[in-house]
Amino acid sequence: MTLISIVIPVYNAEKTIAALCRALVCELSKNYRLDIVLVNDSSRDDTASVCRGLCEEFPLTVTYISLSRNFGEHNAVMAGLNHSCGEYVVVMDDDFQNPPEEVPKLLAEIEKGYDVVYCQYSKKSDSWYRNLGSYLNGTLARVTLDKPANLYLSSFKAMNRFLVDHLVVHRSPNVYLDALILRTTRNIGTVEVRHDLRREGRSGYTMKKLVDLWGNVFVSYSLIPLRLVAAAGALLTCLGLYSVCDMLVRGWLPMLNDPSDLEEMSSITMFFRGVQLLATGVVGEYVGRIYLKLNQEPQFIVREKLLAKVGEERHDA
Repeated sequence: MTLISIVIPVYNAEKTIAALCRALVCELSKNYRLDIVLVNDSSRDDTASVCRGLCEEFPLTVTYISLSRNFGEHNAVMAGLNHSCGEYVVVMDDDFQNPPEEVPKLLAEIEKGYDVVYCQYSKKSDSWYRNLGSYLNGTLARVTLDKPANLYLSSFKAMNRFLVDHLVVHRSPNVYLDALILRTTRNIGTVEVRHDLRREGRSGYTMKKLVDLWGNVFVSYSLIPLRLVAAAGALLTCLGLYSVCDMLVRGWLPMLNDPSDLEEMSSITMFFRGVQLLATGVVGEYVGRIYLKLNQEPQFIVREKLLAKVGEERHDA
């Protein structure tokens, strides 16, 4: 049977993660060999004990990874991908908003030959501000990452081993998983699935975290801010050059009014400020490209690791 990895970033999920793992085993074990990777992103409740208990309950299936601090959802998923070994890898949430019985739909779709399959929802069961944040995030990704307009970047997705092996070579600490996927492939499928209400608690994505995510996309995966600075500099340079030329023409032709001292100073200042901004943008373009390649902060740090005995093919990060 095909080996399937299920990567679940876990945060304050002591009341849901055990039931979710049991539901996945019940739903999928008849048709697939399972490798469930739980990544505890420094939960504040008793999630760690529950996950250790699941390792004892399913020693051939469940792997538990505990991170040394809270690195964020995307970094936690990357930690899970580094410890996955399945031919296909499904990423899902820990709160039952992604129903276990919908996983076979993703697997059936990705077996058609796609590198990644994203979920589409006819109706989302999130709060209005979370839906707004998702919409803005999709718009930003379309501008900065050239995302197809009809593609929804859901956290519930399936990937093949080819894509996962190319994702895990990235060691940047500022991870946006969907940006890495879109940089790697355009062989993308979609499938419509159900989106349920959270069974317990509330989303860990606050408005602050959503804003931080947008900033991460802009700064870490795009040079658009630098290019906007360069464009503003070019515009100011052109306006300043026009103003200086206008001032010189008015000074040379006696039939026109001479420019005032304020106009002269404004024209010269606008020109040189534009040149400075343009130069800053050009230099920043080079610095930004170097930054994207050389940032060496840790992507994640594993404090504790309990590996399932699913075979010798497991990837140890």
